[in-house]
Amino acid sequence: MPRSTNAPASRKRRSNRLKLARGFRGGRSKLYRTATEAVDRAQTMAFEHRKAKKREYRRLWISRISAAVKPYGLNYSSFMNGVNKAGIALNRKMLSEIAIHDPKGFEGLVEQAKAQLS
Repeated sequence: MPRSTNAPASRKRRSNRLKLARGFRGGRSKLYRTATEAVDRAQTMAFEHRKAKKREYRRLWISRISAAVKPYGLNYSSFMNGVNKAGIALNRKMLSEIAIHDPKGFEGLVEQAKAQLS
């Protein structure tokens, strides 16, 4: 009885992996083994970097808020403490956007936060 290799499924599996490696340079897009290693690494890094992007944006928003409250004689942590005590339910992203696009509105938020601190 002849040996069965399930060639169609193996070929499909390999071609799918090589499709994922399109755009890679050299053997990383042509050779199955190196393509597999490159794709595995790329997928791992993509997962990690999606998580890191969230951290980087949070750091950016915090830096913007910190810079925006300095002229009012507050630091970031005092301002956020006042915002929480005042019951202002805005996240850091929205606070940073307000600080950039609506300085008068942000000044009102700072005054509310200051009032809660003293």
